[in-house]
Amino acid sequence: MFKKQKSLIGLDIGAHAVKAVELTQMGSEFVVTAYAQSDIDPDAARGDAIIDMLQGHVFRTRRVATAVSGKSVIVRYLTMVHMSDDDLRNAVKFEADKYIPFDIDEVVLDAQRLDDGGRRFEGLADDEMRVLLVAVKRSLIEDHVGLVQSIGLQPSVIDVDAFALGNAFEFRNQFAPNVEQDHRVSALIDVGAQKSNIIILRGGALCFTREIYLGGDDLTSAASKRLGCEMHQAEALKRQPGDNIEALRDAVLPTIDDLGNEIHLSFDYFENQFDQPVDDVFLSGGGVELPLVAETFEKIFEKRTRQWDPTERLAVDEDAVDVDALRANAGQLAVVMGLACRLRKD
Repeated sequence: MFKKQKSLIGLDIGAHAVKAVELTQMGSEFVVTAYAQSDIDPDAARGDAIIDMLQGHVFRTRRVATAVSGKSVIVRYLTMVHMSDDDLRNAVKFEADKYIPFDIDEVVLDAQRLDDGGRRFEGLADDEMRVLLVAVKRSLIEDHVGLVQSIGLQPSVIDVDAFALGNAFEFRNQFAPNVEQDHRVSALIDVGAQKSNIIILRGGALCFTREIYLGGDDLTSAASKRLGCEMHQAEALKRQPGDNIEALRDAVLPTIDDLGNEIHLSFDYFENQFDQPVDDVFLSGGGVELPLVAETFEKIFEKRTRQWDPTERLAVDEDAVDVDALRANAGQLAVVMGLACRLRKD
């Protein structure tokens, strides 16, 4: 008997790079069947950049899961009276006005009850539940869908970057059993070019999300100013510092400190709210590939801090995928892997 197969492309459209990972389900197994990644030319249209990236790679499907983020995306955690999912969808329309700084007619709303790993969230009455509310400006979604459709792809899922990050971590742990103990609190930090995403999971349950508008570009800018070089030279130096590592350290350390201290404030908030410390910090994104970042964060947080591989133990079609490139860039693929693994919910 042939194994039933279905595929989905995760498409991560960043500020300076675009990434695509195709995941295919073959029976009960998930396999990476295509991978592409490319920098975006500042003078080129994003659609052209995606087309250029996809050329030369064979994808089995045109169905994609992609994500939105930024200040037009609002995430709130609410306490509400217990109700059915149908009633929740209706009730959240009335609750949203209190929490969203946009006209309700300008946004697309979604809500989901939160499960704290089978436990009750602290501070809730017997008839209460925790609810995740998400509101995205309709214009942002329409622009995103229009971009994907304009290049001949079929948008199947529009997610939020932070949630994709959490899905990737959960998916990775599915194939690396006992990597983390169920009761531990894990903070995931994804440092992109223009912003950093923080999410905190307790026993796999999402408890906290935040975007900080500091990222890799800020490190590049700091290096450029301090070292008196052009931005593209500073970016190249950041990627391969060589003998200039000490000069680079002096240039970027204040910016890394700023980002680390902002993240630390988020940890303090979580720990005060949930009366439980963050146990482990997992880093991803192009902005953390400079070793100085992980080293400095670990000193600031005083917690075990390390990069993680969202493709760990995942099967790869070696005839279709450049495995060396996939593994070399794995630290940058958390969001796109989280999008591709939405295939599980098809």
